[in-house]
Amino acid sequence: MDQEFASSLLENAVSEFAKLPGIGRKTALRLALHLLKQDKERAHSLGEAVIKMRDEIQYCRVCHNISESEVCPICSDPTRDTSTVCVVENVKDVMSIENTHQHHGLYHVLGGLISPIDGIGPQDIEIDSLVERVKAGGIAEVILALSATMEGDTTNFYIFRKLAPYPEVRITMLARGVSVGNEIEYTDELTLGRSIQNRTLFSDTFHKEG
Repeated sequence: MDQEFASSLLENAVSEFAKLPGIGRKTALRLALHLLKQDKERAHSLGEAVIKMRDEIQYCRVCHNISESEVCPICSDPTRDTSTVCVVENVKDVMSIENTHQHHGLYHVLGGLISPIDGIGPQDIEIDSLVERVKAGGIAEVILALSATMEGDTTNFYIFRKLAPYPEVRITMLARGVSVGNEIEYTDELTLGRSIQNRTLFSDTFHKEG
């Protein structure tokens, strides 16, 4: 049975909160009632911060990380190693890896993983732009830092095949200190950092016939 609200304004607010991931209607109601108890300035500040974030944050034209300018701070940082590119699924993974302080190169955010069951193919994520970056030259190593899941492994292999025409580029992947089935964002910083340090050649992860 749907919950009845004394105010349509409250109901609308609850409905909007409930659209957020992991937020059910009970939690949404609790958040809305909490905001009603706060000073108006606090609620306005929250609303303005969300609107400003949505309107002004964009995606870096080079790596597809979030940015407040056309090129993100990592890509424009002259101290970063531009010959190494770490490929990740999403922006949260960039944050996780940056927190380890073990990667000093650049990133490439795919924006998802290949998942036929979910209708996500190679054309739906930023693989072609990665190939173009490699094709342009200057990249010596591509680190595949994707989650140790079936979707991650499928995407790893697809990228490996797409980069096969560039044998001068070393393709590595995280050491399996990251447990099979784990997503990068939920891996602790120490384990993730060691996995980056001890990365291995992707080609060593499968047997070659003959």
